[in-house]
Amino acid sequence: MGKTKTGVFTDTHIELAQLTKALGHPARIAILELLIEKNACICGDLVEELPLSQSTVSQHLKALKEAGLVQGEIEGPRTCYCIDPENWRKAELLLQAFFGKWKKTEGNCC
Repeated sequence: MGKTKTGVFTDTHIELAQLTKALGHPARIAILELLIEKNACICGDLVEELPLSQSTVSQHLKALKEAGLVQGEIEGPRTCYCIDPENWRKAELLLQAFFGKWKKTEGNCC
């Protein structure tokens, strides 16, 4: 989306779009599931558990970090990642608010 068009949308629209874009790849969902399952910072283990190259995993982690879903710390030659709890909760609330807007009523749709 071009910068000139973002002015017609609310901050919530933009934030929700960025979040869903980050969630829009199955590899990123798999990475998030691994981080949730481990419930700890993971350094090199992600590549061993996914059928992806190191560079591909790094690209997906970068997208997740830019969206605020994960956080990372550099430890020596590698970076360790985990779920960013504050932004994770914010993402959860954004998605709940968005999906909660639609209420099924009789005759609601075509």
